[in-house]
Amino acid sequence: MSEEIVLLANEWETRKLGEKIAQSLSPNSVILLRGNLGAGKTTFIQGIGAGLGIKDAIASPTFTLINEYLEGRLPLYHIDLYRLNSQEIKQLHLESYWEGIEVEAGITAIEWSELLPNLPSNYLQIELIIKDNTRQAKITSQDSSP
Repeated sequence: MSEEIVLLANEWETRKLGEKIAQSLSPNSVILLRGNLGAGKTTFIQGIGAGLGIKDAIASPTFTLINEYLEGRLPLYHIDLYRLNSQEIKQLHLESYWEGIEVEAGITAIEWSELLPNLPSNYLQIELIIKDNTRQAKITSQDSSP
């Protein structure tokens, strides 16, 4: 497991960080996002979308739960767990997204990932923190591949 802290001056830099990270993502990549309301989770995912070449506007799927964007370099599956409990989350069978089962292998980005009852074996966790008028992204990579 590796960890990195990136200082972010504003929302634009949060989006640019997403764009930069998108360049290195491969099919079946999972991004787990954490952060308080307004920390920039959706802004970061908008950057991921831009980095993947997605032209559609990316909005938070708080009420739809899952938005699928299929026209980029890789599909982007944007999931928001904010309103759900663990039983409701289990019923979504989210592993079908990160394992590429019944959907094209792509990028699975999950807001409020701390609510997940089970984590994938490999993921990139982005914790967005705003404190004392400063922003930072704590990036943790978990890779349990042999």
